[in-house]
Amino acid sequence: MEDASTDTYDGGKPEPSGSLRTFGAVYQGFRENAGFTQEALAPAIRYSAHYIGSVEQGRRLPSKTFIDRSEETLNANGVLRKAAKRLSKQPGLARWFREWAELEKQAISLYTYECRLVPGLLQTEAYARTLFTEQLPHLDDDQIEAQWTARSERQWLLRERPNTAYRFILEEHLFLRHTGGVEVTRELIGHVLDLAELRNTQVQVMPLVREKHAGLDGPMQLLETPDNQWFAYCEGQRGGLFISDPKELSVLQMRYVKLLSQALTPEDSRSLLEQMRGAL
Repeated sequence: MEDASTDTYDGGKPEPSGSLRTFGAVYQGFRENAGFTQEALAPAIRYSAHYIGSVEQGRRLPSKTFIDRSEETLNANGVLRKAAKRLSKQPGLARWFREWAELEKQAISLYTYECRLVPGLLQTEAYARTLFTEQLPHLDDDQIEAQWTARSERQWLLRERPNTAYRFILEEHLFLRHTGGVEVTRELIGHVLDLAELRNTQVQVMPLVREKHAGLDGPMQLLETPDNQWFAYCEGQRGGLFISDPKELSVLQMRYVKLLSQALTPEDSRSLLEQMRGAL
C-alpha cells in the first residue's frame, strides 16, 4: 500500500519508472532534432526549462497541455501523444506509485479517504517507523531509514505548496487502534491537529458509528493537476490501480463528495480528536 509498503519495492526513495525514462528520451530526441535547447524551448511552450528537464530525465509525468504544445512546436506528428498514452497503460504497483508521487508534486487539489492507516502525508516519524518495523516481509535497518527519508521528504508538500488544497477524510478507528502505543498515538493526534490548522489543509473524521457510508469499497485518492485533469489512485494488499478514465473518476468523485457530507465537520473533527487525545 502507498502509505505502508509501496515505496519499499525498490528499498528507498522512488526512482523514475522505465516508461517515463523512455518517454523522456524520445522527447529529448524531438527537441534536439528541432534545434531547441531546453532554455529556448521553454518560452515557446510556456513551460519552464526545469519542467522540460524533469520530463526528459523521467522524473515528471508530462501534462496533456505540455504534450499538446510540444507536439505543435516540435512537429512531432502525433508521436508524443501516442507515447504519452503508453504512460497510463504500464502495469505494476511500484511504477504507478512513483508516477503518482510525481503528480503529487504538481497537484492543485489532493483529496484522500483512508480507512486502513493514517496517510503518509500526515504521519509522525514514530508512527511511520512502527509501520515499517511491522511490515512483512521484514525490512532491515537501512531499508527502514530509506523509507522514512522518502516519507519525510513527501511530507513537505503540505507546507511547500500553500496553494494546493489538501483534504483528508480519516476513519475514527485509525486513532482508536493505538498503533505503536499510547504515546505514539498521542503525538500523532497532536501532529494531525497541527496540520489541520494550515489554511490549505482540511481534516474530517468519519465517526465510528455511521449508518450510511459511501466509502465501504475502500480507500481512495483523487488528484487535480494544474491543467485541471483528474486522476485517482486506489490500493489493496498487494496491488494498486491508477485511474484516468473519466467515467471511473466520476464515480469516485461522487463518492468522495458524499463522504464529505457524512464525515464530521472540520470543527467537530477537531473537537473529537482533542477529546481522544485527552483520554489517552
